[in-house]
This record gives sequence, C-alpha cells and structure tokens, in this order.
Amino acid sequence: MLEGCQSRTYLVTSESVTRGHPDKVCDQIADGILDAYLNEDPASRVAVEVMASTDTLMVAGEVTSTARIDVVKKAREIIREIGYVEHGKGFDADTCMIFTNIHSQSPDISQGVTKKTDGKKEVLGGGDQGVMYGYAVDETESLMPLPCYLANRLAERLDCVRITQGASFLYPDGKTQVTVRYNQAGEPIGIHSIVVSAQHSEKVSREVLEAFIRCTVIEPVIDPALLTPETRIHINPTGRFVIGGPAGDTGVTGRKIMVDTYGTVGKHGGGAFSGKDPTKVDRSAAYMARYVAKNIVAAGLAKRCEVAFAYVIGGVEPEAVTVNTFGTGTIGDGQIEALIKNVFSFGVSECITQLKLRRPQYLKTAAYGHFGRTDQGFGWEETDKAWILKQLAF
Repeated sequence: MLEGCQSRTYLVTSESVTRGHPDKVCDQIADGILDAYLNEDPASRVAVEVMASTDTLMVAGEVTSTARIDVVKKAREIIREIGYVEHGKGFDADTCMIFTNIHSQSPDISQGVTKKTDGKKEVLGGGDQGVMYGYAVDETESLMPLPCYLANRLAERLDCVRITQGASFLYPDGKTQVTVRYNQAGEPIGIHSIVVSAQHSEKVSREVLEAFIRCTVIEPVIDPALLTPETRIHINPTGRFVIGGPAGDTGVTGRKIMVDTYGTVGKHGGGAFSGKDPTKVDRSAAYMARYVAKNIVAAGLAKRCEVAFAYVIGGVEPEAVTVNTFGTGTIGDGQIEALIKNVFSFGVSECITQLKLRRPQYLKTAAYGHFGRTDQGFGWEETDKAWILKQLAF
C-alpha cells in the first residue's frame, strides 16, 4: 500500500501461525500420515485431507500403498506432540473422536501419473494440472522476503518458549504478523508493526504475558536495527486468548498457503501442499521452482526472482517454464530461462529425484513455512547449482 508520494515508501505484511493453530494441526497430521506411508513404501500415492473441530477430527483421502498405517494412532501421536494433552479443554489427543474415510487413488488419475519404466528410469506424469511458483529475494540470508521470514521465526520462537522454558501459562495456539516498510528501491528500511497473539491460561495477567512475550519471543528474533520509534508492537490485541485451537476455530488442511510459501509477496498457484505425495506437482513443482529461483539469486543473476511452471495432468514435462526477475537481473530473463533449462530438469520424475522427495520429511514442513529453513535438510533449499549458473552466465 502506497503511503503517499512524498514518503515514497510502501508496506508489506506477512503472517504466520504456531503448530497449535487449528489449520496447522490439520496440516501436520496430513503430512505425518504421508511420512508414515513413505517410510514403509516410498512409492506410496497419498492425498490426505484433515478437518479438526471441538473434540473431533476427520481424516479422509486417497491412498495407494503397500504400507499399512494406523492412521488414528498416528493422528493422536501428532496431536499429543503438538501439546493438546489437557482433558476438558475442548480438544486433546486422548479423548477427541477421530473419523476416517480413506480409499485408493482413482484409476483415472493413476493412469496419468504412471507412465512407464524406461529401463531403470521411472517416468511419471503430473498428478494434477496447474501453475506452480517459486520465489527468492536477497533481503535475508535464506533468500526469503523479510516479513515472511520474521513472522515464521516469531511463530517458531513462540512454540519454543512454550515447550522448552516451562511457560505453562502458554497454550499451543498462536499467530504472528510482521509489517515491514520498504523504500522506493524495494529495500526494507524498518519494521512498521509486529503482532503476537498467544493462547494462554486465564490465570496469567495481561501485564505478565506481555512482558514475557516481549522478552522471550520478540527480542531474540527481531534485530533492534529494524525497530524505529514509530514501530507498533501488539501482543494479544483483543486482551484475551484463552479458548483456542480446534475448540475455538475449525481447522482444515491447506488453508494457510501464504504462510506455507512467501507471505503475500510471491505468487501462489492455488494448490496446497500438506498431505500430498510428490507425484502431485502442486507440491513437488513448487519445491522445484523455489530451488531454481533460490539458485538464480544465489548466483548473483538477480536480486529478486520468480520462477513459474505450468503442468497438465499426466504431462511428463511442464508446458511452460518462465522466469521473472522484475528488472533486477544482471542478464535478460530469456537468457536465464535458457540457462536453467540446461542446468535443471523439470520432468516430474526428475524433480522427485533431484530433490529427494520420496523421503519422509514432510511433517517438518507443515509448520513455520516450507521455504527459507536451511537447517532442516530440505533439498529445495540448497544452492548447489548457483556456481554452475554463474559460470555459464559470465
């Protein structure tokens, strides 16, 4: 939003949520079930959706696998690990009712995905149509947009202090939001506002809660150089957040797609990630697009880059591959497109192989964002192709 011609600055806002947010509870259960199947059968086809409400959980979807997973047991295990263990609060791991409706993948979809095995090489078609985007920008070390990065780190920190610092007055649900001011050149120049909403015990005073959040959550995450005298900090702005989680709001898989990606900065094709095995290109191709965009920026070919793939269901290769550097490229976007087609492979099978997407790793993606987390071993966060791109470009 433009703030006026004289100031020539604008604001960008991103939000995140903790692991106990009802939508994220559903994402984690869906991805935890996916991991369980992949652990026993890496070729599993999985598309699981979850809904959570007061004392109730519903798991539905399509699975084709040689593995046999106790879905209810896995769901309770994840709910317990998140922190919903107190009885009588409206949702807990031991007493919530869990309904399941899981059947095999449609043969109409399967025939589009399963192409052939060419010798030792598996050939797969995309499990859906769509446009998938990847984004990178040089304003943080992780090459993520600053508002998105900070919102995710605040949510991660809020969970951390609840679990590791004995903050028994904090409950699992929570949300964060960061608004950053940018100058006309697109560079972050300061934080306009910070919001932290933490579910809490009714026994803790607002004053104690605010002081605790400032000291243990905000200060360790936010660089003081980004704060100005005008920076606004809102902690539990409604004044009370006792009822939360699925008892306070229904959760559904895939409703936090901007939290999962770039926090309103980069485009999103619309397909959610959690609960889907990597033959679903709305997940695997989005990871591949991030990998390519990040390597382009890491190579110094652009300060900001968006990569887009368009797939058709059953298609082995993308219909279109496009690069947009928003005028920040050191060479033309068309030249970068030609380079990445020489360095990377964008077939469905190749994306899965290059990024090692058959591994159980998806529960870790289901909170604090799928991108920008370089400490989790995600293949799409590597910059191992940057030096090749740089050598070929110059």
